[in-house]
Amino acid sequence: MEQVHRAIHEAVLEAGPKQLAHLMGMSHTALLNRSNPNDDSHRLNLEQFLQILVHSKNIEPLEHLANTLGYALVPQARPASKNLIEALVHLAAEYGDVSRLVHDALADGRVSPFEKANIQKEIGHVRQSLLVLEESVKAA
Repeated sequence: MEQVHRAIHEAVLEAGPKQLAHLMGMSHTALLNRSNPNDDSHRLNLEQFLQILVHSKNIEPLEHLANTLGYALVPQARPASKNLIEALVHLAAEYGDVSRLVHDALADGRVSPFEKANIQKEIGHVRQSLLVLEESVKAA
C-alpha cells in the first residue's frame, strides 16, 4: 500500500496542491498532510481520494491500488494515433527511461521503495506509449 500512498502524494504535487485543495474545498496544508505517505496521523478518506483522481486527472494512484489487489486497469478509450515514426521514437525514449531508472536503482545493490515506485511509474508510461504505437500502426 505504500506505493498507493506515494502515488497519491505525487498526484497531489503534480496537480498543484493549492489548486487541487481549492477544488476539493479544503486547505492545501490539510491536503498535503493527508496525502503525505510519511505521516500516519493524517489519512485521506474515500471521497478525498476520488476527488484527487477526478480533479488531478491522474489515475496512477488507482492503478497502484488495482495492482496491489492483483488487477490491472485497462483504458476504455484508445489514445489518438501519431505519426508512426514519432510514436516509435517516443516508445523508445520511455523504454530508455525505464532502463536508466533500473540501472541507477541497482547501482547500490538494492532497490528502495521509492525507486520501485519510480520504475513502476515509468513502466506505466511505456504501456501508454505502446498503446499509442499500436493505434498509430492501425492508422498507418
